Amino acid sequence: MQVIKTQGLTKYYGNARGIIDVNLSVEAGDFFGFIGPNGAGKSTLIRTLLGLISPSSGSATVLGKELGNTDILKEVGYLPSETVFYNRMKVKDILSFAARVRKMDCSKEAAILCERLELDVNKRVNELSLGNKKKVGIVCALQHKPSLYILDEPTSGLAPLMQAELYSILKERNEEGATIFLSSHVLSEIDKYCKRAAVIRDGRIVALDNVISLGKTESKRIVLRGATELPKIDGIFNIQWDKDTVSFLYSGPIDAFIVALSQVKFSDVNISDPDLEETVMHYYAREEK
Repeated sequence: MQVIKTQGLTKYYGNARGIIDVNLSVEAGDFFGFIGPNGAGKSTLIRTLLGLISPSSGSATVLGKELGNTDILKEVGYLPSETVFYNRMKVKDILSFAARVRKMDCSKEAAILCERLELDVNKRVNELSLGNKKKVGIVCALQHKPSLYILDEPTSGLAPLMQAELYSILKERNEEGATIFLSSHVLSEIDKYCKRAAVIRDGRIVALDNVISLGKTESKRIVLRGATELPKIDGIFNIQWDKDTVSFLYSGPIDAFIVALSQVKFSDVNISDPDLEETVMHYYAREEK
């Protein structure tokens, strides 16, 4: 079953670009990553899927329901990128209110989540740090144990140990059959936890595959030590200098690169496959071309 399906989904804000012609499918039970830098269109897609904003064109279904169906919000665990609550409310009252909106008693699950995330339910919102406010949003999204979680930058503001604990919870939910859809610009998270992922740039999907396949491109990561210049050849991008050491990605025939390499001075060379973060740069560079 496809729990998320979009066809040509497009959103403009006046003349400003949101998302353009997005074709995406997420199967039930997937742990799906949505990769892109800030401003790429991740939040716009999520808000459109949830019916919080209307598309300019195209269509989509979530849990088999057309966009605009209010049952989508009832049946999804949604965490926005920025969480905002009434300052004078206590955490326990917010969690209780969120459960009552769904006409559910989530007190048992909320208590478990608060303990795991080290969240004090007796504090008021204006007494919470940014990270603890994020935890409130996480518990609100998870406490009713939905079949689909849509999480927008879920680890922003969280300390590393809490990030790891959140992903432990999400992995458990996924193993129980839930579908996880999360957006992030932290590529190491996508690489470590997700099964499939899509890469978005300037509102368009530029790659969609399982995470292992996304990492397999014709690009190579090159490190030259003792170098003073780069080989004169097309296909070099994402260049980073550190004194007399330069690292970059190269996309092109490796034999042509070796010939070009023989024309410059260096003391050592390392050629390896790029990690996921560098691979995404490959997709961005390809789109620029």
